[in-house]
Amino acid sequence: MEDLRDERGATVPFPPGETRFSLTRTRRFAEEPLPMLLEAYERFGPIFTLRLFHGNVVFMLGPEANHYITVSHASNFLWRESHFRDLIGLMGDGLLTIDGEFHRRSRLIMLPAFHREHILASAETIVEETGRALDQLAPGQTVDLYAWTRHLALRVAMRALFGLDPDGPQARAIDAAGLFEEALAFYASDYFLRVLRGPFTPWARLQAAARKLDTLIYSEISHRRATGQRGSDILSLLLDAHDEDGNALSDLQIRDEVMTLLFAGHDTTTSTVSFMFYELARNPHIAARLRAEQDALFPGALPTAAQLASGELTELELVLDETLRKYPPAWVGPRRSIRPFEFQGHTVPGRAFVNYCSWASHHLPDVYEKPEEFRPERFAPEARAALPKGAYVPFGGGSRTCIGMRFGQLEVRTIATLILSRFSLSLPHDFQLSIRQMPTISPKAGLPMLVSPRATAPVADLSAAA
Repeated sequence: MEDLRDERGATVPFPPGETRFSLTRTRRFAEEPLPMLLEAYERFGPIFTLRLFHGNVVFMLGPEANHYITVSHASNFLWRESHFRDLIGLMGDGLLTIDGEFHRRSRLIMLPAFHREHILASAETIVEETGRALDQLAPGQTVDLYAWTRHLALRVAMRALFGLDPDGPQARAIDAAGLFEEALAFYASDYFLRVLRGPFTPWARLQAAARKLDTLIYSEISHRRATGQRGSDILSLLLDAHDEDGNALSDLQIRDEVMTLLFAGHDTTTSTVSFMFYELARNPHIAARLRAEQDALFPGALPTAAQLASGELTELELVLDETLRKYPPAWVGPRRSIRPFEFQGHTVPGRAFVNYCSWASHHLPDVYEKPEEFRPERFAPEARAALPKGAYVPFGGGSRTCIGMRFGQLEVRTIATLILSRFSLSLPHDFQLSIRQMPTISPKAGLPMLVSPRATAPVADLSAAA
């Protein structure tokens, strides 16, 4: 009701668009937002309004829009009051869900944990867990790569971010991957069910999953505080971190940041690896280039963690960039305006829901030629330098750029390199990709892939070089 009051109290008009109530439009947006947004862009331009369910939502697409919201006028937008505010029920007050000065101070506390040396220290964990997961695969097998990578990435997150043994008694007692899936299923439920609160609702299931995850996190925080045990994981760094005034973080603050990182640290990696190998299977000549690059640069061996972090595998780097263009995991940037503003000749009220959308912006034909095609060469140095400011925003922008971006890139590079060094993956002939948004994009029905041996594989083990 408060949202409707804010809309009716607007002091300036909303941008043009489709503003009449429509269940059909609402359901279509839930099922296929990308074509719907691209169609609206063609009709109305880079800023338009769509009424979804009961309220108006303003969308701003394209390089200028992305830069406006994330950088030049970021102070006029709040994440916490956006349409993704329900995530606070799972994440609490972590970096993802807070704004303003609180966000700035929290980010400063978190930054040291993501310095280069800490990220490289996690490489051995990534390599070990990936090797362990690959040992479970065999030629002739069909594997759901999405589920396989999700399990792997959560194990990496639990070890590198949380310092917790995924095979220990605490972790075994709680299915963290299943609980995250259960909690985020809130966003796969019908729009009309998401507003409900009470027993047996999607919101109740989200809250129940969060409480079970809390048991695991608070238990480990308590154990570390009581024993003084520390490691190279981010939880250890947070336990000893202080803000600008010298104040230590509370258990609640640590819980919220750990929960946020566990979510972001495995969900986005899972989607990116899955979509990368989907495209490599559809473009085997590109996969062949990646293997040829490995063999040429590191004959008889595999790159070290430092080499992976620096992006020496340039063909792999182009493939990663193009994957993130075509399938940015955090596909939409939800915000709420504070004051009325004007963009591209149109006014937007204060307290309006305003979204930028990297997924749609990355598919604009006036920015990327033939955007549906998978073309890694788009990100060759000269081509990338020619992109307009704000054209490529898979990790957001400005002060809200994903703090774990480099960790995630290293993880994807490592997993991809190890897969390519041992196997070839292909799609069943009848597979059709469908995509869901909950709230990151991912293959809706998983990603079945046929495992075949690599023709010539390096003999050395990456773990020895890490």
